[in-house]
Amino acid sequence: MARRPVRRRRSAARRARQARDNAVVLFGSALAALALVAAFVTWLAHHLFLVLGLLAVGLVTAVVVLRRRAAADRRAFEARAAQLRHIGAFLGMSPKGFEQALADLCRRDGCTGVTVVGGAGDLAADVLATTPGGQRILIQAKRYGPRTFVGSQDVQKVNGTYRDVHRCDVAAVVTTSTFTKPAAAFCAQVGIRMVDRRALALWAEGTGRPPWS
Repeated sequence: MARRPVRRRRSAARRARQARDNAVVLFGSALAALALVAAFVTWLAHHLFLVLGLLAVGLVTAVVVLRRRAAADRRAFEARAAQLRHIGAFLGMSPKGFEQALADLCRRDGCTGVTVVGGAGDLAADVLATTPGGQRILIQAKRYGPRTFVGSQDVQKVNGTYRDVHRCDVAAVVTTSTFTKPAAAFCAQVGIRMVDRRALALWAEGTGRPPWS
């Protein structure tokens, strides 16, 4: 019973020494950090023009690289757009390539925010864009052969999602084929724009109207 107070005093003294040691280490680390900061500030003051020169060179280099990349992207886009001026280019495309081609036509004709969203679970949207007039348009792409027509079920899906799901003002269905009579009647009734093979050819050539006009 007489030894317990001694152990408690030793334990308290040990904790006090550890706290002092931690404070010394912390204080030393803070002094070292301040010394490093002071040394850096001193070096920077003596080499300010060198640092500014390096920053200027880096900025100019970044601007040049970005401009070259933008120019290369622009040339690639113009090359793709030039290939799209004939309907034959669309007929040999894959469905995904057809979606990308329609997105390029939208960009060519002044649309912004053009996004290809086609795929599983796309909810009847393949391309979304903002027209030059500020309207949001949804394009459903149907890269069909000449004997496969866009049916009424296809256009009904578009009508069911383009406003409430995709928040668009205009919807268009673009195909390399044509529309069945029921599909055409439904589009005329609800205001969905129809772009069949002939209308697509005129749009691609630049002599026809885009789907949003």
